[in-house]
Amino acid sequence: MSLRRILVVGGGMVGWSAAAALKRRLPHLDITILPIAPPADALADRIASTLPSILGFHSDLGIGLGDAVLRTGGQYRLGTLFRDWVAGAPDYVHAYGRTGTPIGGAPFHQLWARAALASAAPPFDTLSVAAMMARSGSFVTPQADGLLSEHSFGLTLDIPRYTAMLMAFARHVGVQGHLGEVAHVEQDVRGDIAAVVLEDGARITADLYCDCTGPAARLHGAIAVPREDWQAWLPCDRVVLEEVAGEDEAAPMERVTATDHGWRWVGTRQRGTVYCAAFGATDASAVAFRSGATLAPWRGNVVAIGDAAVSVEPLEWSNLHLAHSAIDRLIAMLPAGRPHPLEAAEYNRQALAEARRVRDFLVLHYATARRDTPFWQARAQTGLPDSLAHTLRLFRERGRLPYYEEETFDRESWLAVLFGQHVLPRRIDPLTDAVPPAEAAAAMTSLQQRIAQEIERVPAAARFRALQLERLHERA
Repeated sequence: MSLRRILVVGGGMVGWSAAAALKRRLPHLDITILPIAPPADALADRIASTLPSILGFHSDLGIGLGDAVLRTGGQYRLGTLFRDWVAGAPDYVHAYGRTGTPIGGAPFHQLWARAALASAAPPFDTLSVAAMMARSGSFVTPQADGLLSEHSFGLTLDIPRYTAMLMAFARHVGVQGHLGEVAHVEQDVRGDIAAVVLEDGARITADLYCDCTGPAARLHGAIAVPREDWQAWLPCDRVVLEEVAGEDEAAPMERVTATDHGWRWVGTRQRGTVYCAAFGATDASAVAFRSGATLAPWRGNVVAIGDAAVSVEPLEWSNLHLAHSAIDRLIAMLPAGRPHPLEAAEYNRQALAEARRVRDFLVLHYATARRDTPFWQARAQTGLPDSLAHTLRLFRERGRLPYYEEETFDRESWLAVLFGQHVLPRRIDPLTDAVPPAEAAAAMTSLQQRIAQEIERVPAAARFRALQLERLHERA
């Protein structure tokens, strides 16, 4: 059997992203989308904030910043400010980019940790260009060299306009649409999907099916694949979303504040509250969700993408990233015909490894938080996933982090949260002995001054975006 036809079931950002990417990068295939509306609990379709990886996804499709940001009302974002996750501690920014530079051949974070253990370290995020830009409300895209070349950025999307752009792009590259609602799924004798049957009786068949229907996984769920539940570690199970208007002058970052039962955030396009219903009254407008992942997102001839494969709370904004990563992985591993079990197994191994590391990074915030309410006390008493427990043991002993192949958040991100939440190693790497404390302190002070001087030249985020819009209109 040769692979010729793929049916994407599900609309929204995830479905249209899948259809557009498949057709753009595999133009010889027949790609059809059944764009049913995403459900309320499909968070990958509803969360406006994204990681820097969205830029690479756009680049592979040939979508530039003009289309992805300026024409669709998007905003730039440099990271997230966290407040009150450790009672009595100052807030901190997890920004996208390097913090500090090596001094005398010693790892910078080890030198900073040595100073912190001696109560002589400046706030870790003051040594990050991206974090200090975010705090100042300024923004510029990475420059060719110098300190302003060392940061990255994500986007905050105007979801309706962004989805409309994806829809137009997908149709432009040749994706075919078929309207209708799913009535049920037919399976063959092997248990694979034989057809998707619509409410009007129409049957749609394909060689491969992409399930982008949200947590209900209306195709993938028909084949009864076991699911890994993460509720013990990520107990928040309600989200209240509200669109924000008139926030163009806001700083290019989200502000995330811990609450008695979870956390809340404010961004440039959206704000929301995430909480655990077991510890407080449920808001009537809240959407229920449950964190976890399927153990085999690719089973037979159906691949689960987005919340159909993995669902997590929006802390750190990885929802759409996981969908895009699944799409990229599918394209890279797409077989010529019926997939061999080994191919599907390798896809599943990589997908689950990535999802679990994202899970670990989110759990890290709870595991290292220190607040005195029943919800947070319960978090402190909950055991950790083995992989995260290993990471924390290694870091708390010597300030080192293990390497994992399928890693969404790099070492800089882990350090930003660990140090931001006052987690320090017990011992320091002996490489730091080659750098006297006074020399390291002088280098950190110098770096702070250089960052401040660089940021003085950077325009406000709203001004930078306005200048880009002017140039876009001049070229039109």
